[in-house]
Amino acid sequence: MIPVNEPLLNGNEKKYLAECIDTGWISSEGPFVSQFERNIAKRVTRKHGIAVSNGSVAIDVVVASLGIGKGDEVIMPAFTIISCVAAVVRAGAKPVLVDADPLTWNMDTKQIEAKITSKTRAIMVVHIYGLPVDMEAILELAGKYHLMIIEDAAEMLGQNYKGCACGSFGDISTMSFYPNKHVTTGEGGMVLTNNDVLAEKCRSLRNLCFQAKKRFVHEELGWNFRMTNLQAALGVAQLERLEEFISKKRLMGQRYTEILSDIKSIYLPIQKTDYAENVYWVYGIVLKDEFPFDAEEVMKRLGEKGIGTRPFFWPMHEQPVFRKMGLFEGESYPVAERISRRGFYIPSGLALTENQIDAVSRALHEVLV
Repeated sequence: MIPVNEPLLNGNEKKYLAECIDTGWISSEGPFVSQFERNIAKRVTRKHGIAVSNGSVAIDVVVASLGIGKGDEVIMPAFTIISCVAAVVRAGAKPVLVDADPLTWNMDTKQIEAKITSKTRAIMVVHIYGLPVDMEAILELAGKYHLMIIEDAAEMLGQNYKGCACGSFGDISTMSFYPNKHVTTGEGGMVLTNNDVLAEKCRSLRNLCFQAKKRFVHEELGWNFRMTNLQAALGVAQLERLEEFISKKRLMGQRYTEILSDIKSIYLPIQKTDYAENVYWVYGIVLKDEFPFDAEEVMKRLGEKGIGTRPFFWPMHEQPVFRKMGLFEGESYPVAERISRRGFYIPSGLALTENQIDAVSRALHEVLV
């Protein structure tokens, strides 16, 4: 079986992990945590980095730090991971969805302004799969309507928008370091901001809102969302090779495009837009409407040939848990609905070899041609 993702851990990971064990610094108090925070913040030109236990809780911390709650609305994509909507719903606010662009799979920025109301507090931007959202349009809307921008750059470490690092836009950003990301800590995430007050609030929220002078006297409720020194040690080692990893991802994407372009029944990811070159965090494929099978059937057939795959995100307005809550009744987002049913991604982890890419291509030709 060729896995859909396998990370590369053949740099300084063992060395730094051994240092943690030898020194006894394995908890969140260890020095690699602050080093990782500084290194990520510097990489994306942010003033503050606040490491947390995963990318999903990073969004929870961000929503809480901004004071978003009952009566507020947050505009976000219909096509995304559930963590984004879950954080807003848990805060008591209302998620307002925008359909996807059919080419980039990101939120269609042309549809955002019509969704803005007097209750809108923020726009949550989520960069999807390899290309960033058109941030210029978002920044203009945020300025015009005095809205906050939350940037979920979980999949985009190493990607740029018009020369500026993803993770540097808006009021506050989040990252994920799950094993399929460009830099992994196993599980882990980061909050990034230039705002001193927001940064201090996020540090408090991720650490049970302990107080400096009265540690066990709490004025607010927070979480234990801390990252361990062991995780951060992995991250420091991984970040040392980020440029190498990005180059490898782009070469992998280009190779797939070359050898799959003769398959007429699929849409391949676009190589670039006028604001960014695809970083191919994953290599996604969308079946054309005339192809007789959906993604689930194609993935099943590929699995039988030893090829790992993963489905695209399922649209937020069709999630059973939100329907039970009475959210998004009567709403339809055709692009998100189509690509979720007809889209999937193929092996594209950093450890993937050229021979494995060729094997994936052969299997796709057998199933799709």
